[in-house]
Amino acid sequence: MAEKPDQTGKKLGMWLFLYTEIILFGGLFVLYAVYFSWYTPDFILGAKQLDLGFGLANTVILLVSSFLVAASITAVQKNQRPFALTALAGALVCGAVFLVNKYVEWGHKIEIGIFPGSEKLLDGPAPQNLFFGLYYVVTGLHGIHIVIGMVLLGVSFFLVLCRKITAQDDAVLDNCGLYWHLVDLIWIFIFPLFYLVV
Repeated sequence: MAEKPDQTGKKLGMWLFLYTEIILFGGLFVLYAVYFSWYTPDFILGAKQLDLGFGLANTVILLVSSFLVAASITAVQKNQRPFALTALAGALVCGAVFLVNKYVEWGHKIEIGIFPGSEKLLDGPAPQNLFFGLYYVVTGLHGIHIVIGMVLLGVSFFLVLCRKITAQDDAVLDNCGLYWHLVDLIWIFIFPLFYLVV
């Protein structure tokens, strides 16, 4: 069945917006790559101070959330509203758990004095301060995108609940799903860049 013109326009608009997000994070990843090539040993030492368990857990959480969002879209298209609502609720829970994990991880690092400009980093090699500066900027910006994605999923949940999103008109949920998948994809790049550096 062909899409309605207004739905096609909405999807095109979302893809253009996602392109700007890709440019934003792509620029940060290129910056990271340049600094990594200059200060490889210090970046490796910085990465060893991150908790691989938190990074791995958050990767699994976001992969599960992406599956749930995709399942909710399929459920709406098959007129399975209760399952769609359950899947969206599960994705929202995953997003919340991700943010709690990141809060605990950041809190621990700040507590032991590992943050840009801290005495511990200023007394050590300068590139490690740079590594953690990039770490906090990139993961913090990603966290903001997670919050925005959760708001979008919450709106989608409400619209599905009110029968405003249906099999005949699911463009809003589809676009919110695209945004959420991009946020998850960005984390798939963040995880190895910061946690798996060897």
